[in-house]
Amino acid sequence: MKREKKRKEKEAKKLARSENKNSLDDNSMIAYVDEFGNVTDTPPDPAEREEINAEDIELGIPKKEKIEVDVVRTGFVSFFNDSKQFGFIRDAATQESIFVHASNTKEPITENMKVRFEVEQSPRGLSAIKVEADK
Repeated sequence: MKREKKRKEKEAKKLARSENKNSLDDNSMIAYVDEFGNVTDTPPDPAEREEINAEDIELGIPKKEKIEVDVVRTGFVSFFNDSKQFGFIRDAATQESIFVHASNTKEPITENMKVRFEVEQSPRGLSAIKVEADK
């Protein structure tokens, strides 16, 4: 009895699905995505369409600007750890933070000290070299 009841229910569901089957041409199957990424059933307005020039699309990471080598910069030591022998110098012109290691200093440096230095590109970014106190 149970098997027969289940078989009849299954046949009824199959018949209901075949009767309510929508074709792919039916407009109820179409969905649109608006400019904010939301799914909607209304088509976009062609008057609001924005033309995009393919040449203006930039793929990848833009090239870094070459830094000028052998230019003496000034700044102040914003942080320096004496035990680990490294710190950061805040460049006075660009306000960027540049790494400094004690091996690249001509004399001992401390925090808030005004310094002159040169910059070189290292694998991890900019590094200050030839660091000395600015008098």
